[in-house]
Amino acid sequence: MRPIIGLVLLAGVSTAGVQQPLFAPSSREAEIDEYQFNWPIQRVAVIGAGPSGMVAYRELAEAGLDVRLFERDSVPGGNWHYTEEVALDAPVPNAPTAVADFVPSLPPAGVDLPYSETFVDEVSGEVWRDHRGPKPIWEALMTTDPSPVQQFPQWPWPVGTPWELSQHQVRNYVRSYASYLNINSNDENPATAYNTRVERIEKRINQAGQEQGWRLWLKSLELTGNHTYRATWWTEDFDAVAVAVGKYNAPSMAPIPGLDEWTRRFPDHLCHSRQYRRPEAYANQTVLIVGAGLSGSEISRDLNRRAGKVYQSYRVRCSATQRRQEKYMRRIPENTTLIGEIRQFLPIPEGSPIQSALVKLKNGTILSGIDRVILATGFRYSFPFLPQYYDGATYVPHEGSAKTVSPFLPLDGSHVRDLYLDLFYIQDPTLALIGMTLGTESFVFSEYSMLALAKVWTNTAKLPNSQTMRESYDKTVEERGGYGNRVMFLGDERVSGKSFLPLVLTYMIGWMNEAAVKYGGKQVGIPKYYDEIDRYWQIAHYGGLPPGDEPIEDDW
Repeated sequence: MRPIIGLVLLAGVSTAGVQQPLFAPSSREAEIDEYQFNWPIQRVAVIGAGPSGMVAYRELAEAGLDVRLFERDSVPGGNWHYTEEVALDAPVPNAPTAVADFVPSLPPAGVDLPYSETFVDEVSGEVWRDHRGPKPIWEALMTTDPSPVQQFPQWPWPVGTPWELSQHQVRNYVRSYASYLNINSNDENPATAYNTRVERIEKRINQAGQEQGWRLWLKSLELTGNHTYRATWWTEDFDAVAVAVGKYNAPSMAPIPGLDEWTRRFPDHLCHSRQYRRPEAYANQTVLIVGAGLSGSEISRDLNRRAGKVYQSYRVRCSATQRRQEKYMRRIPENTTLIGEIRQFLPIPEGSPIQSALVKLKNGTILSGIDRVILATGFRYSFPFLPQYYDGATYVPHEGSAKTVSPFLPLDGSHVRDLYLDLFYIQDPTLALIGMTLGTESFVFSEYSMLALAKVWTNTAKLPNSQTMRESYDKTVEERGGYGNRVMFLGDERVSGKSFLPLVLTYMIGWMNEAAVKYGGKQVGIPKYYDEIDRYWQIAHYGGLPPGDEPIEDDW
Protein backbone atom coordinates (compact mmCIF):
# COMPACT_ATOMS: atom_id res chain seq x y z
CA MET A 1 0.00 0.00 0.00
CA ARG A 2 1.32 3.43 -0.86
CA PRO A 3 2.06 5.54 2.26
CA ILE A 4 -0.27 8.45 2.97
CA ILE A 5 1.48 11.68 3.70
CA GLY A 6 -0.29 13.93 6.16
CA LEU A 7 2.35 16.65 6.28
CA VAL A 8 2.32 19.57 3.86
CA LEU A 9 5.68 21.26 3.34
CA LEU A 10 5.87 24.59 1.62
CA ALA A 11 8.87 25.27 -0.57
CA GLY A 12 10.61 28.51 0.22
CA VAL A 13 13.99 30.13 0.08
CA SER A 14 16.14 30.87 3.06
CA THR A 15 18.16 34.05 2.56
CA ALA A 16 20.61 35.84 4.79
CA GLY A 17 19.59 39.09 6.43
CA VAL A 18 22.90 40.68 5.50
CA GLN A 19 25.06 40.18 2.47
CA GLN A 20 27.47 37.42 3.38
CA PRO A 21 28.82 34.68 1.10
CA LEU A 22 27.82 31.13 1.94
CA PHE A 23 31.34 29.94 1.12
CA ALA A 24 34.27 32.34 1.45
CA PRO A 25 36.85 31.86 -1.29
CA SER A 26 40.40 31.03 -0.33
CA SER A 27 43.09 33.66 -0.82
CA ARG A 28 44.50 31.63 -3.72
CA GLU A 29 41.10 31.52 -5.43
CA ALA A 30 40.71 35.28 -4.97
CA GLU A 31 43.97 35.82 -6.81
CA ILE A 32 42.99 33.82 -9.90
CA ASP A 33 42.73 35.95 -13.01
CA GLU A 34 39.19 36.54 -14.16
CA TYR A 35 37.85 35.86 -17.64
CA GLN A 36 37.61 39.00 -19.75
CA PHE A 37 34.97 39.18 -22.47
CA ASN A 38 36.25 40.45 -25.82
CA TRP A 39 33.20 42.63 -26.45
CA PRO A 40 30.47 44.18 -24.29
CA ILE A 41 27.28 42.19 -23.88
CA GLN A 42 24.05 44.08 -24.36
CA ARG A 43 21.89 42.29 -26.94
CA VAL A 44 21.11 38.66 -26.09
CA ALA A 45 19.17 35.88 -27.81
CA VAL A 46 17.34 33.15 -25.88
CA ILE A 47 16.41 30.14 -28.01
CA GLY A 48 13.45 28.21 -26.61
CA ALA A 49 10.44 29.33 -24.55
CA GLY A 50 10.18 26.36 -22.22
CA PRO A 51 10.46 26.86 -18.44
CA SER A 52 14.24 27.30 -18.57
CA GLY A 53 14.10 29.72 -21.48
CA MET A 54 11.41 31.77 -19.73
CA VAL A 55 13.52 32.07 -16.58
CA ALA A 56 16.53 33.01 -18.73
CA TYR A 57 14.49 35.76 -20.38
CA ARG A 58 13.32 37.04 -16.98
CA GLU A 59 16.75 37.19 -15.38
CA LEU A 60 18.51 38.67 -18.40
CA ALA A 61 15.81 41.31 -18.94
CA GLU A 62 15.74 42.23 -15.25
CA ALA A 63 19.51 42.67 -15.42
CA GLY A 64 19.01 45.36 -18.06
CA LEU A 65 19.96 43.41 -21.18
CA ASP A 66 18.13 43.70 -24.50
CA VAL A 67 16.66 40.20 -24.87
CA ARG A 68 15.01 38.46 -27.84
CA LEU A 69 13.16 35.19 -27.24
CA PHE A 70 12.80 32.74 -30.15
CA GLU A 71 10.44 29.76 -30.08
CA ARG A 72 9.79 27.36 -32.96
CA ASP A 73 6.38 26.39 -31.58
CA SER A 74 3.26 28.55 -31.57
CA VAL A 75 3.06 28.90 -27.77
CA PRO A 76 5.42 28.86 -24.77
CA GLY A 77 5.88 25.86 -22.51
CA GLY A 78 8.47 23.68 -24.23
CA ASN A 79 7.70 20.03 -23.56
CA TRP A 80 4.58 21.06 -21.66
CA HIS A 81 2.68 21.77 -24.89
CA TYR A 82 0.64 18.64 -25.49
CA THR A 83 -1.01 18.14 -28.88
CA GLU A 84 -2.61 15.16 -30.57
CA GLU A 85 -0.22 15.87 -33.41
CA VAL A 86 2.80 13.57 -33.24
CA ALA A 87 6.39 13.94 -34.36
CA LEU A 88 7.55 12.49 -37.65
CA ASP A 89 8.66 8.84 -37.64
CA ALA A 90 12.17 8.31 -36.31
CA PRO A 91 14.45 6.71 -38.92
CA VAL A 92 16.17 3.36 -38.40
CA PRO A 93 19.14 3.41 -38.28
CA ASN A 94 19.33 6.73 -36.46
CA ALA A 95 19.74 9.92 -38.44
CA PRO A 96 23.11 11.66 -37.95
CA THR A 97 23.03 13.41 -34.58
CA ALA A 98 23.63 16.86 -36.05
CA VAL A 99 20.31 16.68 -37.93
CA ALA A 100 18.43 14.23 -35.70
CA ASP A 101 16.09 16.97 -34.48
CA PHE A 102 15.54 18.63 -37.86
CA VAL A 103 17.36 19.34 -41.11
CA PRO A 104 18.03 23.10 -41.23
CA SER A 105 16.18 25.06 -43.89
CA LEU A 106 18.16 28.01 -45.25
CA PRO A 107 17.18 30.54 -47.92
CA PRO A 108 18.44 30.12 -51.50
CA ALA A 109 22.01 31.31 -51.95
CA GLY A 110 22.40 34.91 -53.05
CA VAL A 111 18.90 36.19 -52.24
CA ASP A 112 18.38 39.42 -50.35
CA LEU A 113 17.09 39.05 -46.80
CA PRO A 114 14.45 39.04 -45.55
CA TYR A 115 13.25 36.53 -48.14
CA SER A 116 9.84 34.82 -48.33
CA GLU A 117 8.33 31.87 -50.16
CA THR A 118 4.74 30.59 -50.25
CA PHE A 119 4.05 26.90 -50.70
CA VAL A 120 1.34 24.24 -50.37
CA ASP A 121 1.52 21.24 -48.03
CA GLU A 122 -1.65 19.30 -48.85
CA VAL A 123 -0.91 15.77 -47.69
CA SER A 124 0.25 15.37 -44.10
CA GLY A 125 1.38 18.72 -42.74
CA GLU A 126 4.93 17.41 -42.50
CA VAL A 127 6.48 20.82 -43.07
CA TRP A 128 4.60 22.31 -40.13
CA ARG A 129 5.29 19.32 -37.86
CA ASP A 130 8.96 19.42 -38.70
CA HIS A 131 9.08 23.15 -38.03
CA ARG A 132 7.34 23.19 -34.64
CA GLY A 133 8.45 19.78 -33.37
CA PRO A 134 5.52 18.09 -31.52
CA LYS A 135 6.52 17.32 -27.96
CA PRO A 136 7.21 13.85 -26.45
CA ILE A 137 4.39 13.76 -23.89
CA TRP A 138 1.12 11.86 -23.79
CA GLU A 139 -2.39 12.81 -22.80
CA ALA A 140 -2.46 11.12 -19.37
CA LEU A 141 1.10 12.02 -18.37
CA MET A 142 1.53 12.90 -14.70
CA THR A 143 4.49 14.74 -13.24
CA THR A 144 7.41 12.72 -11.90
CA ASP A 145 8.49 15.48 -9.49
CA PRO A 146 6.29 17.06 -6.79
CA SER A 147 4.65 20.43 -7.36
CA PRO A 148 6.49 22.26 -4.51
CA VAL A 149 9.75 21.87 -6.43
CA GLN A 150 8.24 21.97 -9.92
CA GLN A 151 7.33 25.61 -9.82
CA PHE A 152 8.65 29.13 -10.32
CA PRO A 153 9.25 30.62 -6.84
CA GLN A 154 8.00 33.97 -8.15
CA TRP A 155 4.76 32.27 -9.24
CA PRO A 156 3.97 29.57 -6.63
CA TRP A 157 1.20 27.03 -6.96
CA PRO A 158 -1.91 27.88 -4.92
CA VAL A 159 -1.99 26.49 -1.39
CA GLY A 160 -3.46 23.00 -1.42
CA THR A 161 -2.24 22.10 -4.93
CA PRO A 162 -1.68 18.32 -5.16
CA TRP A 163 1.90 17.17 -5.40
CA GLU A 164 1.19 15.03 -8.45
CA LEU A 165 -0.05 17.04 -11.40
CA SER A 166 -1.34 16.30 -14.89
CA GLN A 167 0.47 17.64 -17.91
CA HIS A 168 -2.58 19.82 -18.56
CA GLN A 169 -2.14 21.52 -15.18
CA VAL A 170 1.56 22.14 -15.75
CA ARG A 171 0.86 23.44 -19.27
CA ASN A 172 -1.65 25.97 -17.97
CA TYR A 173 0.65 26.95 -15.10
CA VAL A 174 3.64 27.58 -17.36
CA ARG A 175 1.58 29.59 -19.81
CA SER A 176 0.11 31.68 -16.99
CA TYR A 177 3.64 32.53 -15.89
CA ALA A 178 4.52 33.47 -19.47
CA SER A 179 1.58 35.89 -19.40
CA TYR A 180 2.81 37.30 -16.09
CA LEU A 181 6.17 37.97 -17.78
CA ASN A 182 4.38 39.43 -20.83
CA ILE A 183 5.98 36.89 -23.17
CA ASN A 184 3.00 34.68 -24.03
CA SER A 185 2.31 34.21 -27.72
CA ASN A 186 -0.78 36.45 -27.52
CA ASP A 187 0.96 39.30 -25.69
CA GLU A 188 2.32 40.84 -28.91
CA ASN A 189 5.61 41.55 -27.19
CA PRO A 190 8.15 42.62 -29.84
CA ALA A 191 10.85 40.87 -27.82
CA THR A 192 9.33 37.48 -28.68
CA ALA A 193 9.23 35.58 -31.97
CA TYR A 194 6.99 32.51 -32.01
CA ASN A 195 6.72 30.07 -34.93
CA THR A 196 10.36 30.99 -35.49
CA ARG A 197 13.08 28.36 -35.73
CA VAL A 198 16.79 29.09 -35.47
CA GLU A 199 18.37 27.44 -38.49
CA ARG A 200 22.00 28.43 -37.92
CA ILE A 201 24.19 30.18 -35.35
CA GLU A 202 27.55 31.50 -36.52
CA LYS A 203 30.32 33.50 -34.87
CA ARG A 204 30.29 36.95 -36.42
CA ILE A 205 33.37 38.75 -37.76
CA ASN A 206 33.45 42.56 -37.44
CA GLN A 207 34.91 45.04 -39.93
CA ALA A 208 38.30 44.78 -38.25
CA GLY A 209 38.36 41.03 -38.93
CA GLN A 210 37.85 40.10 -35.28
CA GLU A 211 35.24 37.83 -33.75
CA GLN A 212 32.43 39.83 -32.19
CA GLY A 213 29.13 38.26 -31.24
CA TRP A 214 26.85 35.87 -33.06
CA ARG A 215 24.62 35.87 -36.12
CA LEU A 216 21.36 33.89 -36.08
CA TRP A 217 19.77 32.65 -39.31
CA LEU A 218 16.03 32.53 -38.62
CA LYS A 219 12.96 31.08 -40.33
CA SER A 220 9.35 31.80 -39.47
CA LEU A 221 6.43 29.75 -40.76
CA GLU A 222 2.98 31.27 -41.10
CA LEU A 223 -0.28 29.55 -42.07
CA THR A 224 -1.78 31.70 -44.82
CA GLY A 225 -4.71 29.57 -45.96
CA ASN A 226 -5.99 26.03 -46.36
CA HIS A 227 -2.72 24.03 -46.42
CA THR A 228 -0.73 27.05 -47.61
CA TYR A 229 2.22 28.52 -45.73
CA ARG A 230 4.60 31.42 -46.00
CA ALA A 231 8.20 30.88 -44.93
CA THR A 232 10.36 33.92 -44.22
CA TRP A 233 14.10 33.92 -43.61
CA TRP A 234 16.20 36.70 -42.05
CA THR A 235 19.21 37.22 -39.78
CA GLU A 236 19.75 39.01 -36.47
CA ASP A 237 23.00 39.76 -34.63
CA PHE A 238 23.62 39.34 -30.91
CA ASP A 239 26.40 39.73 -28.38
CA ALA A 240 25.52 36.50 -26.57
CA VAL A 241 23.25 33.48 -27.08
CA ALA A 242 21.49 31.25 -24.53
CA VAL A 243 20.38 27.91 -25.99
CA ALA A 244 17.37 26.46 -24.13
CA VAL A 245 16.01 23.93 -26.62
CA GLY A 246 15.92 21.00 -24.19
CA LYS A 247 17.26 17.49 -24.48
CA TYR A 248 14.24 15.52 -25.70
CA ASN A 249 14.11 16.51 -29.37
CA ALA A 250 16.19 13.86 -31.14
CA PRO A 251 15.00 10.24 -30.71
CA SER A 252 17.46 7.40 -30.30
CA MET A 253 16.28 4.17 -31.90
CA ALA A 254 17.88 1.09 -30.39
CA PRO A 255 20.53 -0.57 -32.60
CA ILE A 256 18.83 -3.97 -32.45
CA PRO A 257 19.43 -6.27 -35.45
CA GLY A 258 16.35 -6.60 -37.65
CA LEU A 259 14.65 -3.45 -36.37
CA ASP A 260 15.27 -1.64 -39.64
CA GLU A 261 13.40 -4.33 -41.61
CA TRP A 262 10.47 -4.33 -39.20
CA THR A 263 10.27 -0.54 -39.42
CA ARG A 264 10.31 -0.65 -43.21
CA ARG A 265 7.71 -3.43 -43.44
CA PHE A 266 5.35 -2.23 -40.71
CA PRO A 267 5.82 1.54 -40.24
CA ASP A 268 2.37 1.96 -38.67
CA HIS A 269 3.08 -0.68 -36.05
CA LEU A 270 6.36 0.64 -34.61
CA CYS A 271 7.01 4.03 -33.04
CA HIS A 272 9.33 5.87 -30.71
CA SER A 273 7.92 6.75 -27.28
CA ARG A 274 7.77 10.44 -28.26
CA GLN A 275 4.87 9.55 -30.60
CA TYR A 276 2.76 7.84 -27.94
CA ARG A 277 -0.39 9.78 -27.11
CA ARG A 278 -3.29 7.60 -25.86
CA PRO A 279 -3.84 3.96 -24.89
CA GLU A 280 -7.07 3.72 -26.91
CA ALA A 281 -5.03 3.25 -30.10
CA TYR A 282 -3.67 0.01 -28.58
CA ALA A 283 -6.96 -1.40 -27.28
CA ASN A 284 -6.95 -5.20 -26.96
CA GLN A 285 -3.59 -5.46 -28.75
CA THR A 286 -0.36 -7.16 -27.70
CA VAL A 287 2.26 -4.46 -27.25
CA LEU A 288 6.01 -4.76 -26.82
CA ILE A 289 7.69 -1.83 -25.02
CA VAL A 290 11.45 -1.73 -25.48
CA GLY A 291 13.01 0.06 -22.52
CA ALA A 292 12.09 0.44 -18.85
CA GLY A 293 13.47 3.87 -18.02
CA LEU A 294 11.30 6.79 -17.00
CA SER A 295 9.14 7.08 -20.14
CA GLY A 296 8.95 3.34 -20.77
CA SER A 297 7.73 2.61 -17.26
CA GLU A 298 5.16 5.41 -17.21
CA ILE A 299 3.83 4.53 -20.67
CA SER A 300 3.48 0.93 -19.53
CA ARG A 301 1.40 2.16 -16.62
CA ASP A 302 -0.88 4.13 -18.94
CA LEU A 303 -1.08 1.48 -21.64
CA ASN A 304 -2.21 -1.31 -19.34
CA ARG A 305 -5.61 0.31 -19.03
CA ARG A 306 -6.50 -0.69 -22.60
CA ALA A 307 -3.97 -3.07 -24.13
CA GLY A 308 -4.68 -6.78 -24.23
CA LYS A 309 -1.14 -7.77 -23.17
CA VAL A 310 2.03 -5.79 -22.56
CA TYR A 311 5.59 -7.11 -22.74
CA GLN A 312 8.33 -4.86 -21.44
CA SER A 313 11.95 -5.50 -22.36
CA TYR A 314 14.76 -4.13 -20.21
CA ARG A 315 18.50 -4.51 -20.07
CA VAL A 316 20.22 -5.99 -17.03
CA ARG A 317 22.92 -3.61 -15.91
CA CYS A 318 25.62 -3.38 -13.28
CA SER A 319 24.23 -3.51 -9.76
CA ALA A 320 24.27 0.23 -9.03
CA THR A 321 22.57 1.14 -12.31
CA GLN A 322 20.07 -1.65 -11.96
CA ARG A 323 19.01 -0.42 -8.53
CA ARG A 324 18.21 3.00 -9.95
CA GLN A 325 16.28 1.51 -12.84
CA GLU A 326 14.26 -0.49 -10.36
CA LYS A 327 12.93 2.80 -8.97
CA TYR A 328 11.12 3.43 -12.25
CA MET A 329 10.16 -0.21 -12.65
CA ARG A 330 8.27 -0.13 -9.34
CA ARG A 331 5.68 1.90 -11.23
CA ILE A 332 5.12 -0.80 -13.87
CA PRO A 333 1.79 -2.62 -13.30
CA GLU A 334 1.94 -6.22 -12.11
CA ASN A 335 0.11 -7.51 -15.18
CA THR A 336 2.93 -6.30 -17.46
CA THR A 337 5.19 -9.18 -18.46
CA LEU A 338 8.82 -8.18 -17.91
CA ILE A 339 11.24 -9.79 -20.35
CA GLY A 340 14.97 -9.59 -20.91
CA GLU A 341 17.00 -7.80 -23.53
CA ILE A 342 16.15 -8.35 -27.19
CA ARG A 343 18.78 -9.99 -29.36
CA GLN A 344 17.04 -9.66 -32.73
CA PHE A 345 13.85 -8.83 -34.55
CA LEU A 346 13.88 -11.89 -36.79
CA PRO A 347 13.38 -11.66 -40.58
CA ILE A 348 9.79 -11.69 -41.79
CA PRO A 349 8.64 -13.65 -44.85
CA GLU A 350 7.20 -11.43 -47.56
CA GLY A 351 3.45 -11.09 -47.27
CA SER A 352 3.33 -12.16 -43.61
CA PRO A 353 1.58 -9.93 -41.05
CA ILE A 354 3.46 -8.51 -38.09
CA GLN A 355 1.62 -10.89 -35.75
CA SER A 356 3.50 -13.81 -37.28
CA ALA A 357 6.89 -12.12 -36.85
CA LEU A 358 9.26 -13.38 -34.16
CA VAL A 359 11.34 -11.56 -31.56
CA LYS A 360 14.34 -13.38 -30.11
CA LEU A 361 15.61 -12.49 -26.65
CA LYS A 362 19.20 -12.86 -25.50
CA ASN A 363 18.16 -15.72 -23.20
CA GLY A 364 16.86 -17.64 -26.23
CA THR A 365 13.14 -17.01 -25.66
CA ILE A 366 11.07 -16.41 -28.79
CA LEU A 367 8.07 -14.06 -28.75
CA SER A 368 5.32 -13.94 -31.35
CA GLY A 369 1.90 -12.42 -31.78
CA ILE A 370 3.12 -8.81 -31.34
CA ASP A 371 0.74 -6.18 -32.71
CA ARG A 372 2.65 -2.99 -31.84
CA VAL A 373 6.16 -2.01 -30.71
CA ILE A 374 6.99 1.14 -28.73
CA LEU A 375 10.68 2.00 -28.47
CA ALA A 376 11.28 3.90 -25.23
CA THR A 377 14.99 3.97 -25.92
CA GLY A 378 15.81 7.57 -25.13
CA PHE A 379 17.07 10.67 -26.86
CA ARG A 380 20.28 12.25 -28.09
CA TYR A 381 21.58 15.78 -27.76
CA SER A 382 21.09 17.41 -31.16
CA PHE A 383 21.80 20.99 -32.22
CA PRO A 384 21.15 21.33 -35.97
CA PHE A 385 21.88 25.06 -35.81
CA LEU A 386 25.47 24.41 -34.63
CA PRO A 387 26.78 21.97 -37.28
CA GLN A 388 30.28 23.41 -37.24
CA TYR A 389 30.71 22.49 -33.56
CA TYR A 390 30.41 18.73 -34.08
CA ASP A 391 33.54 16.61 -33.99
CA GLY A 392 35.03 16.23 -37.44
CA ALA A 393 32.59 18.65 -39.04
CA THR A 394 33.30 19.99 -42.50
CA TYR A 395 31.42 23.23 -42.72
CA VAL A 396 31.59 26.28 -44.95
CA PRO A 397 30.35 29.33 -43.03
CA HIS A 398 28.49 32.25 -44.52
CA GLU A 399 30.38 35.36 -45.53
CA GLY A 400 31.29 37.41 -42.48
CA SER A 401 31.39 34.42 -40.13
CA ALA A 402 34.30 32.74 -38.34
CA LYS A 403 35.90 29.99 -40.38
CA THR A 404 37.44 27.99 -37.51
CA VAL A 405 35.80 26.90 -34.26
CA SER A 406 36.51 24.50 -31.38
CA PRO A 407 34.11 21.50 -31.50
CA PHE A 408 32.34 20.49 -28.29
CA LEU A 409 29.56 18.23 -29.61
CA PRO A 410 30.27 14.47 -29.98
CA LEU A 411 28.82 12.66 -32.95
CA ASP A 412 27.00 10.05 -30.85
CA GLY A 413 24.85 12.70 -29.12
CA SER A 414 25.44 11.17 -25.69
CA HIS A 415 26.58 14.37 -23.99
CA VAL A 416 27.77 17.95 -24.40
CA ARG A 417 31.40 18.78 -23.62
CA ASP A 418 33.23 21.83 -22.31
CA LEU A 419 30.50 23.45 -20.22
CA TYR A 420 31.79 25.23 -17.13
CA LEU A 421 29.24 24.91 -14.32
CA ASP A 422 27.19 22.87 -16.83
CA LEU A 423 26.31 26.14 -18.50
CA PHE A 424 29.08 28.25 -20.06
CA TYR A 425 30.94 27.17 -23.22
CA ILE A 426 34.54 27.38 -22.01
CA GLN A 427 36.01 28.50 -25.34
CA ASP A 428 33.59 31.43 -25.50
CA PRO A 429 31.24 32.01 -22.52
CA THR A 430 29.03 34.31 -24.60
CA LEU A 431 27.43 31.00 -25.63
CA ALA A 432 25.49 29.19 -22.92
CA LEU A 433 23.62 25.87 -23.10
CA ILE A 434 20.78 25.74 -20.61
CA GLY A 435 19.13 22.73 -18.99
CA MET A 436 21.33 20.06 -20.56
CA THR A 437 21.89 18.12 -17.34
CA LEU A 438 20.14 14.97 -16.10
CA GLY A 439 19.06 13.90 -12.63
CA THR A 440 17.89 17.25 -11.25
CA GLU A 441 14.66 19.25 -11.34
CA SER A 442 14.81 21.74 -14.22
CA PHE A 443 12.64 24.39 -12.54
CA VAL A 444 15.01 24.51 -9.55
CA PHE A 445 18.21 24.33 -11.59
CA SER A 446 17.02 27.12 -13.89
CA GLU A 447 16.35 29.55 -11.05
CA TYR A 448 19.96 29.44 -9.91
CA SER A 449 21.79 28.90 -13.18
CA MET A 450 19.92 31.67 -15.01
CA LEU A 451 20.71 34.15 -12.25
CA ALA A 452 24.35 33.10 -12.61
CA LEU A 453 24.11 33.63 -16.37
CA ALA A 454 22.70 37.14 -15.94
CA LYS A 455 25.33 38.07 -13.36
CA VAL A 456 28.21 36.89 -15.55
CA TRP A 457 26.94 38.57 -18.71
CA THR A 458 26.45 41.88 -16.83
CA ASN A 459 29.82 41.66 -15.05
CA THR A 460 28.33 41.38 -11.57
CA ALA A 461 29.92 37.95 -11.19
CA LYS A 462 33.21 36.86 -12.72
CA LEU A 463 34.22 33.60 -14.34
CA PRO A 464 37.77 32.37 -13.78
CA ASN A 465 40.13 32.50 -16.73
CA SER A 466 39.86 29.93 -19.52
CA GLN A 467 42.64 27.71 -18.16
CA THR A 468 41.06 27.55 -14.72
CA MET A 469 37.64 26.79 -16.21
CA ARG A 470 39.22 24.01 -18.26
CA GLU A 471 40.99 22.51 -15.23
CA SER A 472 37.79 22.65 -13.19
CA TYR A 473 35.81 21.02 -16.00
CA ASP A 474 38.36 18.24 -16.47
CA LYS A 475 38.16 17.51 -12.74
CA THR A 476 34.36 17.42 -12.96
CA VAL A 477 34.48 14.93 -15.83
CA GLU A 478 36.77 12.68 -13.81
CA GLU A 479 34.59 12.90 -10.69
CA ARG A 480 31.45 12.01 -12.68
CA GLY A 481 33.06 8.95 -14.22
CA GLY A 482 34.13 10.19 -17.64
CA TYR A 483 32.39 11.26 -20.81
CA GLY A 484 29.05 9.89 -22.02
CA ASN A 485 25.74 10.55 -20.32
CA ARG A 486 27.42 10.25 -16.91
CA VAL A 487 29.04 13.65 -17.34
CA MET A 488 25.57 15.21 -17.74
CA PHE A 489 24.22 13.57 -14.60
CA LEU A 490 23.85 15.74 -11.47
CA GLY A 491 21.75 13.38 -9.37
CA ASP A 492 24.35 11.50 -7.29
CA GLU A 493 23.46 13.34 -4.08
CA ARG A 494 19.73 13.07 -4.75
CA VAL A 495 19.90 9.39 -5.70
CA SER A 496 21.89 8.49 -2.61
CA GLY A 497 19.45 10.39 -0.40
CA LYS A 498 22.06 12.93 0.72
CA SER A 499 20.60 16.10 -0.79
CA PHE A 500 18.05 17.30 -3.33
CA LEU A 501 20.53 19.89 -4.64
CA PRO A 502 23.49 18.76 -6.75
CA LEU A 503 26.94 19.92 -5.64
CA VAL A 504 27.33 22.25 -8.62
CA LEU A 505 24.30 24.26 -7.47
CA THR A 506 25.53 24.40 -3.89
CA TYR A 507 28.80 25.82 -5.18
CA MET A 508 26.97 28.21 -7.52
CA ILE A 509 24.93 29.66 -4.65
CA GLY A 510 28.06 30.46 -2.64
CA TRP A 511 29.86 31.88 -5.66
CA MET A 512 26.94 34.17 -6.59
CA ASN A 513 26.56 35.44 -3.03
CA GLU A 514 30.27 36.18 -2.81
CA ALA A 515 29.92 38.12 -6.09
CA ALA A 516 26.93 40.02 -4.68
CA VAL A 517 29.04 41.18 -1.74
CA LYS A 518 31.74 42.41 -4.14
CA TYR A 519 29.66 43.82 -7.01
CA GLY A 520 26.14 44.18 -5.60
CA GLY A 521 23.00 42.50 -6.89
CA LYS A 522 20.79 39.63 -5.79
CA GLN A 523 21.72 37.14 -3.12
CA VAL A 524 20.13 33.70 -2.99
CA GLY A 525 19.71 31.01 -0.40
CA ILE A 526 19.34 27.26 -0.32
CA PRO A 527 15.66 26.36 -0.82
CA LYS A 528 13.87 25.32 2.34
CA TYR A 529 12.40 21.85 2.79
CA TYR A 530 13.38 20.59 -0.66
CA ASP A 531 15.28 17.61 0.75
CA GLU A 532 12.33 16.63 2.92
CA ILE A 533 9.84 17.09 0.10
CA ASP A 534 11.94 14.99 -2.23
CA ARG A 535 12.34 12.15 0.27
CA TYR A 536 8.61 12.01 0.95
CA TRP A 537 7.99 12.04 -2.80
CA GLN A 538 10.40 9.19 -3.46
CA ILE A 539 8.64 7.10 -0.84
CA ALA A 540 5.08 7.96 -1.94
CA HIS A 541 5.61 7.93 -5.71
CA TYR A 542 8.20 5.19 -6.13
CA GLY A 543 7.76 3.17 -2.96
CA GLY A 544 11.10 4.02 -1.36
CA LEU A 545 14.33 5.97 -1.60
CA PRO A 546 16.36 4.86 -4.62
CA PRO A 547 19.82 3.49 -3.85
CA GLY A 548 22.41 3.61 -6.61
CA ASP A 549 24.30 6.29 -8.45
CA GLU A 550 23.88 5.96 -12.19
CA PRO A 551 21.88 7.90 -14.81
CA ILE A 552 18.99 6.12 -16.48
CA GLU A 553 16.45 8.73 -17.56
CA ASP A 554 14.94 7.36 -20.81
CA ASP A 555 17.94 5.16 -21.59
CA TRP A 556 16.67 1.66 -22.27
